[in-house]
Amino acid sequence: MMKTKLMIVLLAGIGFTSCNKYEEGPAISIIPKNERVANTWVVERAENNGNDVTSDYDQFDLYLTDDGDAQLDANFTLFGTQYQTSTNGTWTFTNDDANIKLDFEDDDYDEEYQILKLTTDEMWLRELGGETELHFTEK
Repeated sequence: MMKTKLMIVLLAGIGFTSCNKYEEGPAISIIPKNERVANTWVVERAENNGNDVTSDYDQFDLYLTDDGDAQLDANFTLFGTQYQTSTNGTWTFTNDDANIKLDFEDDDYDEEYQILKLTTDEMWLRELGGETELHFTEK
């Protein structure tokens, strides 16, 4: 009986330590990853090579659904004229769910990111092969 209890404790400990998939967490989540991705996201903070570039991203809203649909909306002003653009696409997990790939109709916005943190109200991403890190928060 004691051996059985010890085995259960050891297996539980191994399971909990292997749940931390992303650098910044969460350590454990009972909410599936695709449900945590599903949200309306805005960039709270953006860095490129350690420099704050948040203002380059504050005009974007990113809508992701739990079944893989994506939409990116941008509202910005250029030379005193207001512009609005939107592109639809999809998102998928790649690299054993360690990355997320965004694929839009407007290929200028296509990108693959390493997931640093994924909760229901925060998603931190680092551009693969680049120097940009985006910290999204729930809108």
